[in-house]
Amino acid sequence: MGMKTNLICTGSLKAVAGMAIAAAISSESPQAADQTAWDKTFPKSEKVEHQKVTFKNRYGITLSADLYQPIGRDGTLAAIAVGGPFGAVKEQSSGLYAQTMAERGFVTVAFDPSYTGESGGEPRHVASPDINTEDFSAAVDFLGLQPFVDRDRIGIIGICGWGGMALNAAAVDKRIKAVATSTMYDMSRVMSKGYNDKMTMEERTKLLEQLSEQRWKDAENGKPELGPIYNELKGGEPQFMVEYAEYYKKRERGFHPRAINSNGSWTVTNPLSFMNTPLLTHVAEISPRPLLLIHGERAHSRYFSESAYKAAAEPKELLIIKGANHVDLYDQMNVIPFDKLTEFFTKNLK
Repeated sequence: MGMKTNLICTGSLKAVAGMAIAAAISSESPQAADQTAWDKTFPKSEKVEHQKVTFKNRYGITLSADLYQPIGRDGTLAAIAVGGPFGAVKEQSSGLYAQTMAERGFVTVAFDPSYTGESGGEPRHVASPDINTEDFSAAVDFLGLQPFVDRDRIGIIGICGWGGMALNAAAVDKRIKAVATSTMYDMSRVMSKGYNDKMTMEERTKLLEQLSEQRWKDAENGKPELGPIYNELKGGEPQFMVEYAEYYKKRERGFHPRAINSNGSWTVTNPLSFMNTPLLTHVAEISPRPLLLIHGERAHSRYFSESAYKAAAEPKELLIIKGANHVDLYDQMNVIPFDKLTEFFTKNLK
């Protein structure tokens, strides 16, 4: 696909009207959700069949997911697993992507990562570059066992922090035939080096000392301490934090009671496993399978996709969406390039 960076004009950034979410469910109870109510932040499509499913990853953790199938499907179809954003649940952006791609002819699954949402794993609200990469492969396992899926035609989409996990999964799991990311974050890079790699060695050492001391507190208390509730604005925050709150805190847009970013927080020691475990070391090994990186022109996180593009081998493409910020690619239907995603996976999952 060459070294070309594309710009797409998207027009006005108009919010999509979301459906009201079912009664609030505690983020601490992974098995408490109503299995029949439509609890997504987006309207239910009449073009797809939806089913709640579960499957286990390689570590024995049960993942909860939503399976979407095109109504009237014929024969075996190509399939796509979708994960992210970091701190979100499957009822938010990943579900929107999965449902929309199912409308376009793919079998899709959007999953809650280990330790979050309705998925299993203790303690709650922790992330792992290893286990969360494995979550993608577990979703591939699940899809490939379905009689209506062609297991030789499975791809993945990673959104935000799960973009980095998706690239890591595609590098190691050769069953994944094509990978796309949207508004990608490299969580290991931002946690270990800070935004724009500005963390000094002194700052890094101090952070590690604080996290190490926190382990004593957690050990003494018998459980990990949670940080402050996320995305609670107090004034003076950088614009991208305001944009996060616009999505995660507004019930008419992206709020969901089970999402860490809407209604909770990660454990204080959550960064530890990311500090020395770079996710994108082997991104070039995705080749010769195709890679599509999508990012907003105005996104504070754009440099993650640009760096991944430089490190990756052909075939690869970096698609920059003109005028879009980071969270526009979570839910704005006139901004997310679904036509491009459809073209990419139709071409490469055949």
